[in-house]
Amino acid sequence: MKKTDFPIPDEQLLAQVAVVPGGENRSGTFILNNHLEVCSFSRSEGLELISITKALDTYPWLRKEHYHPQGTDEGRPEGFFLRVKEGMKITLPSQAALCMTASIDRQVLHNVIILEDEASLEFITGCVSGFDLAEGDHLAVTETYVGKGAEFTHTMVHSWGPGIRVFPRSTTLVEEGGRYVSNYVSLRSGRSVESSPVTYLNGPGASAKYASIILGSKGTTLTLGGDVYLNAPGTGAEIAHRAVCTGGKIVQKGLLIGNEACHAHVDCAGMIIDAGEDGFIESIPGLQSRHPSAHMSHEASIGKISPHQVQYLMAQGLEEREAVSMIIRGFLDTGIRGLGDELERRIEEIAELAGHGEE
Repeated sequence: MKKTDFPIPDEQLLAQVAVVPGGENRSGTFILNNHLEVCSFSRSEGLELISITKALDTYPWLRKEHYHPQGTDEGRPEGFFLRVKEGMKITLPSQAALCMTASIDRQVLHNVIILEDEASLEFITGCVSGFDLAEGDHLAVTETYVGKGAEFTHTMVHSWGPGIRVFPRSTTLVEEGGRYVSNYVSLRSGRSVESSPVTYLNGPGASAKYASIILGSKGTTLTLGGDVYLNAPGTGAEIAHRAVCTGGKIVQKGLLIGNEACHAHVDCAGMIIDAGEDGFIESIPGLQSRHPSAHMSHEASIGKISPHQVQYLMAQGLEEREAVSMIIRGFLDTGIRGLGDELERRIEEIAELAGHGEE
């Protein structure tokens, strides 16, 4: 399907959240603009990507087994349904864009993702508000089910205007030998974000990794958590938060609960560029062990750009701004792929804010 076959929000808007408007090099695409489904399609056998409303009408079992309305759900649900059928290995990533471009009080979504046994997929969800949207609330519930031996990588990219409040809620169940990777990137974070995803590793050998990259600018309040319950032998979990403060308020949390023999680690790291009058980073890594063979560890660090690092890189021939950019890029590197040029542009903007890295 060509991008001219359907109306889309501004292409620059979608590019901010790593969504390709026409779906090139994507196995499937879903775009929701305000309350209107703009498009949904799949190019891959065994991949289904449709509206949650259509899915509930089509599959009676969905509401009974995988769809659990929350207090914020009202009336006819909006959002997407993603399913990869058993044994299907989808090589190209899929994508969904959830956009707010009109003056609506709030956007309430409920998404369901199912990877059946031995399936695999990389999926990008981009959530974004229009350049002129003054305020609004974005509330999204996402339920994810990763079957036996399945592998699912979910990269969520947020880009919000200064008046948007964001409340993502997600629950993930991972079965035996399944692997779940959750990446969260928010470099334009709006007025506030409150997120605390929960994952249950219920099968032996199941694993989960959370990685986040966030920028807290002036006027922004960010609270990011992540609880992982390691409920079966041989499970593993990792949480890696990276935060840069340029005047915002940032709280990083991560709690690992070891109920069986397992391995788990949580790492919260922050970099202060300019705290301003009331900006800060608060890191709260947490461990809870309920089994004698649960091997768990945590670390937390908060600092600033070292002038000695800048000076060293400049001695190697880099310009000062190039040196600062390299340090920030290295700090933010958590192995998240597919973010395109927008992340690079934002790193350059952060580097500009960083000034000269002086004592």
